[in-house]
Amino acid sequence: MLVRTLSGTPPRSVLPKGTVDTQMHMYLPGFPAQPGGPDLPAGSLPTPDQYRQVMGWLGIDRVVITQGNAHQRDNGNLFACLAEMGDIARGVAVIDAETPEAELDRLANAGVVGARIMDLPGGAVGLGTLEAVDARAGARGWMLAVQFDGSHILEHESRLARLKSRWVLDHHGKFFSGVIPESPQVAAVKRLIDKGNCWFKFAGCYESSKSGGPSYEDIAAVARDVVAHAPERIVWGTNWPHNLARQNADYPDDAALTDTVLGWLPDAGARKLALVDNPEALFGFAPFRGGV
Repeated sequence: MLVRTLSGTPPRSVLPKGTVDTQMHMYLPGFPAQPGGPDLPAGSLPTPDQYRQVMGWLGIDRVVITQGNAHQRDNGNLFACLAEMGDIARGVAVIDAETPEAELDRLANAGVVGARIMDLPGGAVGLGTLEAVDARAGARGWMLAVQFDGSHILEHESRLARLKSRWVLDHHGKFFSGVIPESPQVAAVKRLIDKGNCWFKFAGCYESSKSGGPSYEDIAAVARDVVAHAPERIVWGTNWPHNLARQNADYPDDAALTDTVLGWLPDAGARKLALVDNPEALFGFAPFRGGV
């Protein structure tokens, strides 16, 4: 399906130079799934060369590789992927209160700039360790990628508001119960953004949309509202290789999905913020100079 997608019509959207894909997973042979998490992607593993094709096809220059749930707290695959991709890549790892400082040093030297909180089935480290991971990340200037069912954000808002690290609310907030721009959950997102250290990630809209593709109008309505509130706090990711959709007839066409999601940004200025400037601030990339 990936080959079919890449041989189709390229996206209409022209991504600005320096674009960062802030959400994707990568897998290399020799790193098996760990107990407690999901299996590795079904079938042949998506390869780094296939992702490089996606980068060239869409116009991506830099990437953030997020530790997949299949590998739980074993960051070995992430180390290998960062080495494979080189200086254009940064990583988001899984750590906890017990991770040795020497391991954190190794992660930082490899290009890791963040830690993942995943409070959904299969996640390795959930909200129960939020403050401990925040303390470890904050001490190193790392960010946090936080993912949970945003339908419950009001229950967690006070804890999230106290985070010291820069952090991003993943996957459009994953409001599994559904929200509209006027919902109190969206008001909570805006309050958290207004604290000054929270970003909002456009990625994986198909995982929580109730209206479905190709337009994902329920996610689009909230996305447009949040970007109007704070265009300087939006980042974007492909969510390649779309693990939860790989065996689904609705596996997204990356070109069409890119056009749809970037269409929720109001103008070229907001697009450059979301694709270049904002991820540089959140993930610590140097300003793009035409090479990395």
